[in-house]
Amino acid sequence: MASIFSRIATGEIPSYKIAEDDRFYAFLDINPRKRGHTLVIPKQETDYIFDLDPVLLGDLFRFAQRVAVAIKAVVPCKRVGIGVLGLEVPHAHIHLIPMDSEGDMNLARPVLKIPADAMQQLAKQIAEKFE
Repeated sequence: MASIFSRIATGEIPSYKIAEDDRFYAFLDINPRKRGHTLVIPKQETDYIFDLDPVLLGDLFRFAQRVAVAIKAVVPCKRVGIGVLGLEVPHAHIHLIPMDSEGDMNLARPVLKIPADAMQQLAKQIAEKFE
């Protein structure tokens, strides 16, 4: 069975899409630790990020860089941090989290409750800045 992230990328499960191309998909995390917390995935379903083809891995990070620039243009923060853990979902993914301190990258932080309309608006704003 396809991973939840593969099902999101195909549109089977709805998401707050930020950006997409033929190989990658970026969407707001529905359990954000900070406003603007975004996940970036390859559409190719691979469990462990370092099992990706080296070219695809490099392109994934270049795509994530463009997403991070768009996030920073919309969400006030000092930086957009990047995290790769990969244990919670068996599909390679990158967390992009707006941060003002290193503690903002701690995924053990409480999940924010952001209303669906605010998430939709945020996704739209970030998507408009994606280049």
